[in-house]
Amino acid sequence: MASLAGNQRMALESKAEAALALNRFGLGPRTGSIAAIASDPRGALIAELDRPGAGRIPNPELMSSGVAARAAFAFQQAQRELRRNAKSAPKESQEAKDAAKDSKDTAAPSAGAAKAPSDSKPDPKPEPKPNAGIAPQQIYLDEAKARLTTALDAEIGFVERLAWFWSNHFCVSADKFGVRSIAGAYEREAIRAHVLGRFVDMLRAVETHPAMLLYLDNARSIGPTSQAGRNRGRGLNENLAREILELHTLGVRTVYTQDDVTSFAKVITGWSIIPPAQDPARGGEFTFNPRMHEPGTQTIIGQAYADAGFDQGRRVLADLARHPATAQHVAHKLARHFVADDPALALVERLAKRFRDTEGDLKEVAKTLVAAPEAWAMPRSKLRRPTEWIVASLRATGVSITDVRPVMQVQNLLGEPLWRPPAPNGFADDDATWLDGLSQRLDVANQMATRIAAAADPNAVFEEALAPIASAETRRTVARAESRTQALALLLMAPEFQRR
Repeated sequence: MASLAGNQRMALESKAEAALALNRFGLGPRTGSIAAIASDPRGALIAELDRPGAGRIPNPELMSSGVAARAAFAFQQAQRELRRNAKSAPKESQEAKDAAKDSKDTAAPSAGAAKAPSDSKPDPKPEPKPNAGIAPQQIYLDEAKARLTTALDAEIGFVERLAWFWSNHFCVSADKFGVRSIAGAYEREAIRAHVLGRFVDMLRAVETHPAMLLYLDNARSIGPTSQAGRNRGRGLNENLAREILELHTLGVRTVYTQDDVTSFAKVITGWSIIPPAQDPARGGEFTFNPRMHEPGTQTIIGQAYADAGFDQGRRVLADLARHPATAQHVAHKLARHFVADDPALALVERLAKRFRDTEGDLKEVAKTLVAAPEAWAMPRSKLRRPTEWIVASLRATGVSITDVRPVMQVQNLLGEPLWRPPAPNGFADDDATWLDGLSQRLDVANQMATRIAAAADPNAVFEEALAPIASAETRRTVARAESRTQALALLLMAPEFQRR
């Protein structure tokens, strides 16, 4: 009997650890997922990291950033032409009527000539050409649907969470002109392609991507003494240089100065975008424009970098990627995101050391996170961000999504609109920022429960998603619900479901 009780206790503990793995590191349980990884939760997380193609979205219908930019440009041009035609059509029609009236009044018709009908009209204008290209909003929605589908289909969602983390770390905003149509492609090309690779490769891909160059205004940054600067008199833009040092690599108020920001901004002048209007084949893609590049040697954090065109900036990024301050900054953000607002110093140091020792191998850093005892020992107090909670709710209840727009509307309502952060430092990653939105989550939970109550069994959802980690109070609260709808809403709002 004692042996049986011990086995049952061990089974419960393994299920609780599996639930922790799915919630803390993944996107929440789906039907059968706790049981599937209960025998070795850590091993399951590692296996997801090692899966070929992990992190990518293999959807051939999604466009590259260059193709998307050109499609959006063509659409906008076609819309402008339609508006011009619409404005000119009434004027031309009136001119034709006036001409017909003048002709009638001044001409001397011959005897027996037939009268022109009083309602005669000018020859109809040719129909405008069909719209070309694709609306930026439609491209945005297609990318959003692919992203959501990937999250719902993930077995655990650890790699997906990593992709979301890095996308927020290196954020761009779809609200910036020109970015909406390429925000999804940016995440796929610059983030997902390197999410388990080397940090320096992701850094280079991010900082040279058209979405980032547009978002932080580097596409038009011109060196003061460059050829273009002397001809046009335009100034230097320091936005991208500052955010690379402050947010993307070294961290706020670390080893750099304002002089370093200015020097680095000069280094990355000429990192620009081919205008779609000038090149229908490659418009919207990255280009290095030597006419815009500030010539000369620049010194950044005590290191002199000789002018070598584009390679001058690549060398700076390589040194920033291996700087100890970058390792510390990245380690702290990872630990804060996955484990706790105030993570154990031992965990941060463990991650920073692995980052340094492997020269920024992000898969190895992720494996170190999973293996670290501190990552499992902290209580489940970290509040899920809105999008994580939305996806966890859909996964737990088994809801299928055909139209992504209602999900995006909920993201907007809860304060985390897709690819639209409030500032270059991305969406906040601490509990205090999101606590005030819990009342709005309750409204969303009630609405969702009302829609799915007929198809989702609260008891089944509870057993699959919450049972191993639910407190006795939560279990009683859900069990005493007066209806299926109320039970589902209470389940989605349970403290154990809100936190990871």
